[in-house]
Amino acid sequence: MGNYKELLVWQKSVNFVTEIYICTKNFPKEEIYSLTSQIRRSSVSIPSNIAEGHSRRSTLDYLQFLKIARGSCAELETQLIISRNLDYISLEDFQELSNKASEIAKMLNAIITKLQSNPSP
Repeated sequence: MGNYKELLVWQKSVNFVTEIYICTKNFPKEEIYSLTSQIRRSSVSIPSNIAEGHSRRSTLDYLQFLKIARGSCAELETQLIISRNLDYISLEDFQELSNKASEIAKMLNAIITKLQSNPSP
């Protein structure tokens, strides 16, 4: 199975977290304990769940954690839409972040599909 740090999806999602933190740094101060915090937690959840699931060394556990990471992507995309609707982020930033979240979700879907079609003990 290798090391989770070698997974491209994990690497991309860690870089994505950094971009999310930079973007949300300019959110209104009154959002620090609500939308800003929620967006940051959702983004951190993605690579964290990939790493935790991979470290379990069980295909069923790994699948469950990958599905949680995929759910965090959907949660984050929803929060980005809300942020855009509130004009907290520019259309350009929204599109870039949304595209990256979608790319990560597709990568997670591919791994999930592969593991479900080739389960190992």
